[in-house]
Amino acid sequence: MKAMGPGVGAAISHGAVTVVNAIPTGKGAAIGIALWTRAQVELTETPGSYECVIKSDLSENVTLARSAVEKTLQYLKLEKKYGASVTTESNIPIARGLKSSSAAANAIVLATTAALGKKIPKLRIVNLGVDAALDAGVTVTGAFDDACASFFGGLIATNNFRRRIVRKTKLRGKVAVLLHVPPHKLYTKDIDLASMRAIAPLAESAYREALRGDVWAALTMNGLACSAALGYDTSIVNEALKAGALAAGISGTGPAVSVLAREEKIESIRKVLESFEGEIIQSEINCKEAKATI
Repeated sequence: MKAMGPGVGAAISHGAVTVVNAIPTGKGAAIGIALWTRAQVELTETPGSYECVIKSDLSENVTLARSAVEKTLQYLKLEKKYGASVTTESNIPIARGLKSSSAAANAIVLATTAALGKKIPKLRIVNLGVDAALDAGVTVTGAFDDACASFFGGLIATNNFRRRIVRKTKLRGKVAVLLHVPPHKLYTKDIDLASMRAIAPLAESAYREALRGDVWAALTMNGLACSAALGYDTSIVNEALKAGALAAGISGTGPAVSVLAREEKIESIRKVLESFEGEIIQSEINCKEAKATI
């Protein structure tokens, strides 16, 4: 990334995994994980011009990045004064259900405010990112749950239609996160919405379980229901649970599967996951908030 200077801001936000998918009912829950996206924003004197580079995948569409900067400048009434050069880098696999879009939007909005020397409310930062994601067409519900889990960390349960946080809590106990990441991408805009909405009663039940505190049951129930709706094979989930996982299920609309487990079960679960095609990433639950790094 470029050397820091006047009119330059940088920020970091984190990924997350789904507990309850919000597409069926508009109510969702997610857990922050330690994978990250960093963004750098350098202001320019060319209003309306936004040059964006996604260093971790140069082939990716940059519409979300442009929209996140533009929404922030519009909110601060500075869109007629500045353009921007945006660079992101990340270790979150893109289009696998691990909230890469939410992390990018949060980091870019936060980096833009840092470049301007401004501070705005945290939920406003999240909402600007959600607005950008909706405009860019990378989400169905606005993914407010994902955006909040990415920004605040911990467990977040939300009403996405009202953009309201229903529950926010740090999860206790040391729990590892193993991610099975298939080689193919799946974009939320391409899924069968009717099939997802057909599982609304199951999603509602999973959401109630999450609010009651049975997060692992909620994650697994949601994962199995979404797998059925989207036509995924559940073998990997079943095998992970047999190997001692606390919970397992597809994250978002997949194709990545998240597995949460105690430390002593990691190796046995990893062996199971390695029998399926894809990359295995080990992470942990993140409870740190997104932050400006300059």
